[in-house]
Amino acid sequence: MNAVPAVAARTPESWAGPVLLFDGECGLCHRVVRLLLRLDRNSRLRYAPLQGPAAQAYLRAHGLPAADFDSLIFIPDWSRRDAPDFLWRTAGVVAALRAIGALAGGLAAILAVVPTSWRDGGYRLVSRWRYRVFGPWRARPLARADWAARFLV
Repeated sequence: MNAVPAVAARTPESWAGPVLLFDGECGLCHRVVRLLLRLDRNSRLRYAPLQGPAAQAYLRAHGLPAADFDSLIFIPDWSRRDAPDFLWRTAGVVAALRAIGALAGGLAAILAVVPTSWRDGGYRLVSRWRYRVFGPWRARPLARADWAARFLV
């Protein structure tokens, strides 16, 4: 299911900065992305659904599973996406929150003190249950029209 109208979204080549790849069919994942959009007052972070062409090209280029949508992936600088610099699962969450800064940066600092094995264990548990609890994503308009430009297609 499409996260945003393709007409409003940016092409992948036009962005330099951090990008978060997420499961575009997951109800929980979309809710988290919308929360991050609200917290990111300086529009620092961009998003791409793992099922979309930009994310699929990235996954294939780095030998990552192109059909496993259980993990989000944070790319620190999309303009250098040829480099294998990416973080996934909770390390990606912490990096995305740090990229946003402000209140989200404080949350990142709290999460960072929790051992990675514990964080990732919780992440895998939520990942296993997310469709049962939150269901699949049903496309709906974004709260602000300018947010559409923050999605890569």
